[in-house]
Amino acid sequence: MITQKMKYALKALLVLADEASKPKPLSLTIEEIAKRSGTPKRFLEHILLEVRNAGVIASIRGRSGGYVLIKKPGDISISELLRTIDGPIAPLPCLSRRAYQRCEDCTDEASCRIRKIFAEVFWSYLLIIDSLTLEDMLRSGAVADQVIGA
Repeated sequence: MITQKMKYALKALLVLADEASKPKPLSLTIEEIAKRSGTPKRFLEHILLEVRNAGVIASIRGRSGGYVLIKKPGDISISELLRTIDGPIAPLPCLSRRAYQRCEDCTDEASCRIRKIFAEVFWSYLLIIDSLTLEDMLRSGAVADQVIGA
């Protein structure tokens, strides 16, 4: 599961992406982003700082300052954002690409049946999550409707 922090980040980015798609987009204050996204302002400040440090948004100072999206929604990888906000996404530490750690209780990774089955599941997940962008989230999907039952 993604964390609440990640959900807040996605909601904020969706608000900024909606604003960026307007003919004359404005920079949005934290208060405005919080209001539009339904997220608590006190959590949003820290989250937006992380997203800004990742190079996805920029902060503008001054009277008409706030936050703006600096990447196109199609260039914002959801898997990279997940790793930035939540950390490693692998189900086991021995499967992580960026935070690999050998499992303490494992005597032989090559023959570990738990690792093998989760590697197959994780591979399928990676194929999908690595291709997902913020632009995909801006569109409504028929597959999601089937899963959710809408």
